[in-house]
Amino acid sequence: MDVRNRIWIFLLIAAICGACQEKEMTMKRNDPRNIRGVSNYKKTFGDLNKWHLMAAQELGVEPLADRTQAGTLKKQLRHIVTNELYEVDSLTHSIPYLVPRASELLELIGANFLDSLEAKGLNPNRIVVTSVLRTEEDVKKLRKSNINASAQSAHTYGTTFDISWKIFLKVEDKKGRPLQDVGADTLKMVLAEVLRDIRQQDKCYIVYEWKQGCFHITAR
Repeated sequence: MDVRNRIWIFLLIAAICGACQEKEMTMKRNDPRNIRGVSNYKKTFGDLNKWHLMAAQELGVEPLADRTQAGTLKKQLRHIVTNELYEVDSLTHSIPYLVPRASELLELIGANFLDSLEAKGLNPNRIVVTSVLRTEEDVKKLRKSNINASAQSAHTYGTTFDISWKIFLKVEDKKGRPLQDVGADTLKMVLAEVLRDIRQQDKCYIVYEWKQGCFHITAR
């Protein structure tokens, strides 16, 4: 076998090996088993209410007596609305306002969640915000229907929001192509990874709320 044939065979083998390695990496990236989640939700996200309150009192607004006061604090609060990063649910005991740092934290979580899904080869889904700023009047009404609701809530300072781990909103393809559904359990694991990483950067406190089906998050 002459030198030219040997070189050709070597290049062919290298190309085949490279293609196999690329395919293996793609399969690993798209494999749901690549999602580790967290081993214990309550342990990983168990920040005490007093820590939430301390951060809320430091960064937030003074608790509002009722909803009419929210409009007077336009410089201190941001009105959050459904966008490409997150969905604001139909709020029953809160209003969609947050202080700037909390609003930016929510955007970061939504963006990182979408990025993580893409990196893992999963279809895009948006997070759903289920509770935001509560006035003192809202807290009183909530406690009548939910005995577990705290009288001292970080939600009253505009620093705190809840994100559902049960409900996600699938992002439809702009070209109308159907997308495969991703199970809520899988999405919950990916969201947990995102929240764990952000929490480890000391950007927030988080509580895993099982009965309410949400992550209770306060900006730091």
